[in-house]
Parts: sequence; structure tokens; C-alpha cells
Amino acid sequence: MARTYQVRTYGCQMNVHDSERLSGLLEAAGYERAEGDGVADLVVLNTCAVRENADNKLYGNLGHLAPAKAANPGMQIAVGGCLAQKDKGEIVRRAPWVDVVFGTHNLGSLPVLLERARHNAEAQVEILDALETFPSTLPSRRESPYSGWVSISVGCNNTCTFCIVPALRGKERDRRPGDVLAEVEALVEQGVVEVTLLGQNVNAYGAEFGDRGAFAKLLRACGGVDGLERVRFTSPHPRDFTDDVIAAMAETPNAMPSLHMPLQSGSDDVLRRMRRSYRQERYLRIVEDVRAAIPDAAITTDIIVGFPGETEADFQATLDVVRAARFSSAFTFQYSKRPGTPAAEMEGQLPKQVVQERYERLVELQEQVSWDEAKRLVGRRVEVLVAEGEGRKDGETRRLSGRGRDGRLVHFAPGATAPRPGDLVEVGVTYAAPHHLVADEAPTGVRRTRGGDAWEAAQARPPAQRRAVSLGLPAVGAPEPLPADAPACAAS
Repeated sequence: MARTYQVRTYGCQMNVHDSERLSGLLEAAGYERAEGDGVADLVVLNTCAVRENADNKLYGNLGHLAPAKAANPGMQIAVGGCLAQKDKGEIVRRAPWVDVVFGTHNLGSLPVLLERARHNAEAQVEILDALETFPSTLPSRRESPYSGWVSISVGCNNTCTFCIVPALRGKERDRRPGDVLAEVEALVEQGVVEVTLLGQNVNAYGAEFGDRGAFAKLLRACGGVDGLERVRFTSPHPRDFTDDVIAAMAETPNAMPSLHMPLQSGSDDVLRRMRRSYRQERYLRIVEDVRAAIPDAAITTDIIVGFPGETEADFQATLDVVRAARFSSAFTFQYSKRPGTPAAEMEGQLPKQVVQERYERLVELQEQVSWDEAKRLVGRRVEVLVAEGEGRKDGETRRLSGRGRDGRLVHFAPGATAPRPGDLVEVGVTYAAPHHLVADEAPTGVRRTRGGDAWEAAQARPPAQRRAVSLGLPAVGAPEPLPADAPACAAS
């Protein structure tokens, strides 16, 4: 029988995409995805180092796996991702039952390292300092038949003082536009109707091969791919957000009117200490220009509260930006130290109670702004890409869910003939909440797509070859009461 595997993913969109590649590699090597509650022959932990408690989470999970490993001598455990890149051999020292440790630059080595560990009966640790193979050249087990990630770059050239990602992912490496478009076209041939272009800083794309306008050109080129209904991207950096990108978004029909653009702080002084190369005025001008060109654009962001030295006046500047920018949602985080970052050594580290109180005020304001913005859509008709596994289904109304063009989650009544995940429907919004919309009347239009065909074909496969999927967008909503997380790795 084939050996079974399970990949557990922590962290950002980059890690989710990397896990698709790891799964593809393992299946190409003859492994099968484990189903049910049984113990897999191989467990891969794809880790994140951005979160404050990443170490505790990893070693806690490894501790839970130790009894299973002891009871199943042939079982293997592998640790990859950003925390593996950071801790290297420390992982095997603290958890000697781990078989393989590999970093962010050598995903493709996993099958060989597993075989070597099995043959030599000893742990294998391989951490490279530079990218070995661009991940998108590796096999992939895509999680969705109708929506997919396409990586356009890896790494980051920024030096934000709170962020450890550039040290773990390396300098930015860009794929050639022809390679990106070839992958997009291949996905569309397979039934994908929505693509999200992925990078640590997507609108810096092209710097490596000397074309600062490459990202806008890439967006426009995606507009020419027949059968591609929707194009999204994450995440841009305000420093590199130029007029040609706004024009490309506005003039490319399948470029969605949604933008996730990290703010981090509304205070110029804090932005300076964060080493963010823009200021409040520049950020708000981008927002204004986007809305002038794309009036229905939904803009989301990341905000850090309590950065070292943040004063009440600094915090009020952040609240001012939230009121002015009218974000449809914001991922809000309490600053916490990251070992190895300049901010961890700065003076002016704030007491937890001060950060918590400011955080609660920010969340309260953003929740109201999100609700006000959502209520503007009541009575309007919106196009929804039907999804599987998005949101909470209503047991009485049997609503389906999906994402509008602006990225908002929409729950809708399916009507007499329920559309398939991957199909497009037009619905009238009857109710708005801060983080979702409801359409209680049946869709007025249902368009069957190749994405729906691909989803339907996937249902005929054995359960091990399919699973519920989302559209690849992060969940939104009121955060946990006492969070201490930094922005997602993929956010710039």
C-alpha cells in the first residue's frame, strides 16, 4: 500500500501555496493523502515564524505527535517553512523524533530527504540560504478546482523593523511574465475561473528584471486570458503603488474591484520607526485615486497597534486614517516582539494594558466603519462566485455562500436549482453585517462556468482526491479578545 501523508499549514497565503506544492511533490513520489482520523505515515508541519507564539505552537504540536510516532515506528515527521528556516537544527535537538527539517528555499528536496532519513535511520536537516528552485516549477495538488493561487515572486526587499520575513524568505525573486501567464492559462484550461496573483510585495514585481511597470502589464495580460473570470492580487506595498497599476485595475474587466493594502500605522512618526517608506498623506492619496478610478472598490488593510514609542497622538492618527479611508475590513494586530527584528530592541515598549485598550478602540471603530460600508450595498445587485466551504451555512434557509467581485462574503438563497461551486450568480442584497452580506431572494441570474464543471467532475473522484475548498481569501470578522499576532507574512 502507498504511504499516506498529511500536511498541516500555519501562517500566510505563501504557506498555503507552498503546502499545495508539498502535497504535489509527495503525490508525485507515490504518497496518498490521508483521510479520516487515522494516523498518517507522514506528517508535514509547514510553519510560520511571524507569530509571537509560533515556537510554542510548533513544539506543542510535535509533543502531541511523539506518542503516535512511538506507537508507529515507520511514521515520519517533517518540519518546513519559516520557523524551520529560522531554528534549523534546534528543532531536532528539542524534538529528536523529527525525521526531516527543510527550509523555505528547498521545498523540492522533501521526498529525497524523507527517503534519506528512512535509509540512514537518522534525522536530515537541510536549510539553504538561497532559493533552489522557484516553487511554481514544482508539482502541485491544488485545493480548489475553480480558484487558484499563482505566485509571481518570492522574498522581499523591504526592511520593515517589525518583520522577520525577509530574513527567512530572502531577497525578492521574480518569475518571468511569460511563465506566470503560462501557469494562468494552464489553470484556466483545467477549469479555474479565479486566480490570485501572490507575492510578498506584488507591485514591486519586475524589479529583478528591470521593468518597474511589469505588474500593471501583467494585470492587463491576465485580462486577455479567455475564460478567466476574476483576477485578484495580494499584497501590494503603498511605496510601489503607482498610477499605472490603478489604471490597469480600472481598465481590465476581470481585475476585481478589491484591494488589500497594508497601512500598519497612520502616524508618520511610527511609520518612520517602522521603516515604512510612505506617509499618511501618500497612503490616503492612493485610496482617493483608487476610488476615483474604481468607485465600487473595497479596500482592506493591516494595522499594528502599540508599536514601540507609539503615543496617544500617534494612535489617534491611525484612527483618523480608518475614518478617512473607510476600509471594508481591517486585520488588526497588537504589536509583539519578534526576536531578530530591530523593533524588538527599540525603547518605548508599551505596557500590555495600554496596547489592549487602544486595540479595542480600533476594533470598535473599524467594526462600525465596516458595517456602514456594507449597508451601502443593501438593495443592490452583486455578482457572486459560488464557493464550497465559505462562511456558515444557515440550516433553515439552506443558504449558499460565495464572494462578490469586491471580495465580500455573501450568503444567498439558492433558488429552485442550486448553482454549483464555481458558478456565477447575480443576487440582490437584503441585509448587511460588518463582515458579510445576505441575499434572501433567489438569484435572478445563474451562469454555469467551466469552474462549476471542474467542481462537478471533482465530485466523481475518490474522497482522498477531493475536499471542501474556499476561494483562497482570508476570513474576516471580529478578532479574538486578546490577540498578539503580527500581520500575515504575505502582507507587505
